[in-house]
Amino acid sequence: MNKLDAYSKKFMKKTTPQFEIGDTVDVVVKIKEGDKERRQIFNGVVISTRGHGLNFMFTVRRIVQGEGVERTFPIHSPRIVTVRIKKRGKARRAKLYYLRDRVGKATKLKEKIWLAEEAKESATLSDQAAKEMD
Repeated sequence: MNKLDAYSKKFMKKTTPQFEIGDTVDVVVKIKEGDKERRQIFNGVVISTRGHGLNFMFTVRRIVQGEGVERTFPIHSPRIVTVRIKKRGKARRAKLYYLRDRVGKATKLKEKIWLAEEAKESATLSDQAAKEMD
């Protein structure tokens, strides 16, 4: 391991959720407004991921009042409290940019069969990450 990897390892989270392209997720983000700090949930479909290690980022897309909104999050950011997986989507592509052109029911993806054990494991991982941040 070189010095750069050793240094960047200090800033990485110990546990990160294992989600894939097409999954519907809730991203809990810390928002600072003046002196106050609150948590805001951004939910949507993961349409892309890129990078690895400390530079790993993912893009989440959702529709708000008829407009598509996309946000890109670095997974190891201290502002990300947790990422909860709501449902698993079946995707056959690495990037789901084609969802940008679709409206309504056409944006729905087929759902993967998700075992109860996986759901429970995902919930405990997100709870651990939330406790780690507090």
